[in-house]
Amino acid sequence: MSILVDKNTRVAVQGITGKQGSFHTKLMLQEGTNIVAGVVPGKGGQDFEGIPIYDTILEAKISQDIEACIGFVPPRGATQSILDAIDAGVAVIVNIADGVPIRDMMNIRMKLDGTRSWVIGPNTPGLITPRQCKLGIMPSRAYAPGPIGVMSRSGSLSYEICDELSKAGLGQTTVVGIGGDRIPGTSFDKLIPLFENDPETKGIVIIGEIGGLAEEKAASVIQEIGTKPVVALMGGKSAPPGKAMGHAGAIITQGKGTFESKMEAFNAAGVQVMHTPKDVVRALLELL
Repeated sequence: MSILVDKNTRVAVQGITGKQGSFHTKLMLQEGTNIVAGVVPGKGGQDFEGIPIYDTILEAKISQDIEACIGFVPPRGATQSILDAIDAGVAVIVNIADGVPIRDMMNIRMKLDGTRSWVIGPNTPGLITPRQCKLGIMPSRAYAPGPIGVMSRSGSLSYEICDELSKAGLGQTTVVGIGGDRIPGTSFDKLIPLFENDPETKGIVIIGEIGGLAEEKAASVIQEIGTKPVVALMGGKSAPPGKAMGHAGAIITQGKGTFESKMEAFNAAGVQVMHTPKDVVRALLELL
């Protein structure tokens, strides 16, 4: 099994005819993604690689029974594309744009309340169920089907760790990049119950970093409901105090969200924290 998406998920690509949208649509098709619609305002009625294009995500949802969408939309249009997908009732909404304003994400989080939609990102490489469905820009060769659920705030670290997992025979059920912004659409603590309820997920990897409280909240959920081995890799151990790091979410304020506080929370939850991808693999092989 998997979480959020699989080979049967009916997908629409917002911005399918743009430079990035058209390039990554072809790669997502190669991964097996069931792309049944594109969305480009003003190009409704046309097609791309035989995929019908609609003017709005709502039209695509009605005509093609869309379950998931991915937006290759510039930051200035990303917020509206996400809001439109929520209004259309799309279940899984991925947006890779970076630079979405914090106020916009606060509005999106409020709009999500009471809906059944999941927003992955922004500022994310996306999510992938290997060889079934890819909604994103991650390199497919790093991934393989298998028993490990992965969630990450860092795109490049997730590529590296999944590559090591795959080489060791530990493929992945689903890999979710929640994004590196301060307010992501979804968070580790919301995804953990999904992996817990997936019978094919035998172990979980969390790739965290300094800033925010995502790791501390995840540790709290693991303490409450966790039954599967969890291994974490934490970035930012050597970050100088007070210095803004690459991700907007990696900003420590008022002493919260430090490397030490996250280590303490994970240790209290029984999560093994490693410092290199190879150590993550070794720890999982010992636990499974």
